[in-house]
Parts: sequence; C-alpha cells; structure tokens
Amino acid sequence: MDTQIFEKRFNQYIEDNALVEAGQKILLTVSGGVDSMVMLNLFVRCGYNVGVAHCNFQLRGEESEEDETMVLAEAEKLGIPAYNRRFATQEEMIKTGESVQMTARRLRYAWFNELCNEHGYDRIALAHHADDSIETFFINLLRGTGLKGLTGINVTNGKIIRPLSFASRKEILDYALANKIGYREDSSNRSTKYLRNKIRLGIIPRLREINPAFTKLMDVNIKRLTDAQRLIDHTIDLIRCQAVDNMDGVDIIDPQKIDPRYPTNFVIYELMNSIYGFKGDVVDALCKALENNATGKRFYSRDYTAYIDREKIMIIKTDDSDPCETQLENENGKIYCGNSVIYVEKLDIDVLEHLVVPEHIALLDADKLQFPLKIRRWQDGDSFVPFGMNESKKVSDFLINAKVPMAEKKRQFVLISGDDIVWLIGRRTDNRYRIGKETENVLRLTKEILN
Repeated sequence: MDTQIFEKRFNQYIEDNALVEAGQKILLTVSGGVDSMVMLNLFVRCGYNVGVAHCNFQLRGEESEEDETMVLAEAEKLGIPAYNRRFATQEEMIKTGESVQMTARRLRYAWFNELCNEHGYDRIALAHHADDSIETFFINLLRGTGLKGLTGINVTNGKIIRPLSFASRKEILDYALANKIGYREDSSNRSTKYLRNKIRLGIIPRLREINPAFTKLMDVNIKRLTDAQRLIDHTIDLIRCQAVDNMDGVDIIDPQKIDPRYPTNFVIYELMNSIYGFKGDVVDALCKALENNATGKRFYSRDYTAYIDREKIMIIKTDDSDPCETQLENENGKIYCGNSVIYVEKLDIDVLEHLVVPEHIALLDADKLQFPLKIRRWQDGDSFVPFGMNESKKVSDFLINAKVPMAEKKRQFVLISGDDIVWLIGRRTDNRYRIGKETENVLRLTKEILN
C-alpha cells in the first residue's frame, strides 16, 4: 500500500465533507481495534489537534484490561492526552433492563459529551468505515426498514464525525501492516452469535465471491439511496405543510390532503417516523386501522400517542396520565409500550440454556396464558403474586418496598393475562405463571428501552 496516497485520501475526505474546521480539537474514540488505532495514527501524522478517549466496559475480563493498557501506552508514545473510564456495564444493564449494546452506547456517549464540555473538544471521531456501512445496510434490510435504514451510517451527526468512511476494512488493515501499527483483535468479532458478525463473516464474503467489486458497488448504491432519501425528506417537508395541522396541542394528519399521486401509506410512514418516531410495523398497523376506520384505536412511539378519529390521525405527546393500553395478539413478535419495546417468542422448555434471567426478561409458562395479552400502566388496586411468594401483594406496595422513584412509578407497565397481572414489566413475574416441572412451552419476553 502507498501510505502517502492513503493519508492524502484521508485529508481530502475530511475537507470534502467539512468534518473538521481549522483549529478545532478532536476527541478520538479508540477501542484498541485496528480501525480506531489506524484512525489515531492518521490524525496524529496529519497534524490534527487530538485527544484519546478509551472505554473499558469490563465485559471481556483480561482482554478488556489489555485493550486499555495498549491504548493508553500508544497515546503516551504519541504525546497526546488520553482519558480512560471503566464502566460497571453489567450492573447498569440489570438496573435499566437495556441490552449490552444499548447500555454501552448510552454510557459512552454521555461520557464523550462530558469530555467535550470539560476539555473543549469540538468533534468526536468514530472509526466506522465503508464495510460497517454495508453491514448496517444488511442488518436493517433483514430487520425491516424504510429507505432511510438503507442509507448506511451517516458521516456526520452533530459533533460526531466518521473520517474513515472512505476506506474499506482491507485498506485499513493494509495501512496498519505497512506502518507497523499495533492493534488488538476483539475475540467477540469472531463469534456468529451477533447478527452483524453473521453478515460480516457469512453473507458478505459470498457476495464478494460473486462480484469482487462488491464493496465499491455497494458504496455507490448507498450513495444513490442517500440521495433518494434527501429528495424524499424535502418532499415530505412540503407535504407536511399541506397535510399536518395543529389544534389545541394535537397534531392532525389528514390523508385526504395528501396528493393521491403519492403512495399514501408511504407518506404517512415518513411523516410519523421522521417527526414522531413511530416504528414501521406500528405505522403499518395504524394504516390498516385507518383503512378500516377503527376510530379510537391507539398506537405508541417512545414519546407520542396516535389514534384514529373520523379518518384522520391525531397525534399527542404522551403524558403519565395516558394508560397506553395495547394488546399482544401472537406468541411471537414485538409490542411497544411507553418508551420500551417488548420482544416476544414462544420456546420449547428444552431449548432454554438457563432459567435465571435478569429483570428485563420474563419467562412464563405459555400454556397458562390467555391471549390476547394486555399491556397497560399499573393502576391503584392492582395486585399480583410476586415470584418466590405465595401471597398476593399490591403493586403499589411492591414499588414502595423496591424504593422505585415516583417518576418511574408513573411509567410502570403491567402485562395481563385474563384478569391476572403476570409480569410487573421489567421488575417481577407472577409466581403462578412461573416455569415449573410440568412446563413444556415457555413465553420469553424481553424488554428493551427505545433510543
């Protein structure tokens, strides 16, 4: 590899995309992997004013400690400031009910912003590259997404910049080898437990066999999709002025005001997703209810409630007085409640590796449940039999004993089967629906906080 040409491409990419202005300080997020170590060396070699931030999530034992040691030693060798923080990630996951990825993301970005405010950094540089963007394309494609989900990873997002987006993983590795840049390989990158790794290690290599120019071709495709999304965003802004009104704090989408030459449901999705954060499957259900004129039926995003009223969509900011009542019709899928999504899957008891799970996961005897299950906020007078107990307890008393803050109490949801509360969501299941010796089928519910 010609390292000078690669460095020139790096500088040109920063200039073309206005990632850094003259005199700005850049905080480099460095994990110790080849991507972030190359990014660190490129910024230093090209004369930028930088500092290093390393997160130790303490999830991989000795590997995490060795990553930390190497990154701090490299920063010292290069003579630049370095900041390190160790996070109690597992404890935080148990406390919040979030997944590993969401917990780590929330912790690191909060800390990065602290560092920027304290030390005057203007930009936060992440080491995502072209292959990361392609993998994100396929992840979103497999999960179901609008066009926006197929536009890869943004080069900029507020203070955040991704200056390696011009390069492939192979080019970055070649540069590291040519310049004898040390790095560490995260052992989890070789595991096919995660969807990204299944795509990286399984799908993409086979696509490259079919077309060796696959990476370059996908880069062009993603750029075209990004341009298409920009055109859509502009069009939606124009439609919003015509089809969305506000009356007494309620936003009203009138489908009759959408030009019939546009695909109506697609326009509704773009309006509700971009402005109010409604997910695709929720909007699909809403559009079906709209076609059936299901007046009064409610749908939820993280912060908003939508309902049908005389062939119009009414959208209001969700407050703590809204019961957020919704139903779970099937034994597989997902359902939204408040600022959370609950993933549901029916399993045979024999496939469960263990029965001890954190509070954000519930394991229930599926054969004892009555569908549809209902989800709503807890109410005065609600009671259940907490797991491990034999007597009924009021939900209000349980929350008091658990020292749940008042703000969290107002956001507490319950899952109901028939007339029974079977899960105080994110806290405790009902003992009557626990997994026992006679259990054959299990309903596993996993709560995740929405971004």
